Amino acid sequence: MISTIRTARPSDIQSVLTLWVESDAEPTHTDDSESLRRLLARDPEALVVADDGTDIVGSVIAAWDGWRGSIYRLVVAPSHRRQGLAARLLAHAETRLITVGAVRLQAIVVETEPLAVGFWGATGWEQQVERLRFVKG
Repeated sequence: MISTIRTARPSDIQSVLTLWVESDAEPTHTDDSESLRRLLARDPEALVVADDGTDIVGSVIAAWDGWRGSIYRLVVAPSHRRQGLAARLLAHAETRLITVGAVRLQAIVVETEPLAVGFWGATGWEQQVERLRFVKG
């Protein structure tokens, strides 16, 4: 199934949230319409989706804060996995971030998800083991 990779629109927000739930993406307290609306208001091109003509079947957040490019929420619907869609979404995210000026990219990956870790291990990205991540909120 060929999917179109495009910038998300506000009308896609509920479909993206549904994709995350149906794909068993690890939930966070920012998985809500208001958080995604704020993201799009701050950085309208940050949320990228894969659209198969009927449904949103993939997503990635490619956020740029002026210092570093960050990739979050690389999610593909179970029905569309193992077809190269995650790699296409990642390539789109990387291109987007480099285009806006990012020279260093980072990705947040759930360590306890073997499929995610395996995917990232095959991408050429380097797993940083000497750093800890601290969060608040």
